[in-house]
Amino acid sequence: MNPKWQIVFCDEMEDGCPVTQFINTCQPKHQVKILRLLSLLEEQGPTLPRPYADILTDGIHELRFSLSRDNVRVLYFFCYQRFIVLYSAFFKNTRKVPERHINKVVKYRDHFLSRISKAKLEKVSHVIF
Repeated sequence: MNPKWQIVFCDEMEDGCPVTQFINTCQPKHQVKILRLLSLLEEQGPTLPRPYADILTDGIHELRFSLSRDNVRVLYFFCYQRFIVLYSAFFKNTRKVPERHINKVVKYRDHFLSRISKAKLEKVSHVIF
């Protein structure tokens, strides 16, 4: 089944992507779990329900899961009716997602959308993915 949405890891040309870095530091069995959840996100997009996903604020969403009893959040946003841009991943040890994490994603999203058009993203995604 072809996914309706396409995941894009944040622009690694500018900086290393925190999500990629996070996944690379995980044990192989945890990497498999994360990749399965990302595949589910790609298939269901914004209809992925809780407990797997939730919207935080200002169009920023979270993928929710645990690894060895530690809560993990991957923050992302949707753009151009078909792309999911992953930006932040971290262990959540507070009741709410810290505003600093959300603010980083909002800032990145605004910067990303100001320099990447839908046509450019589609062209690049066909090459990379």
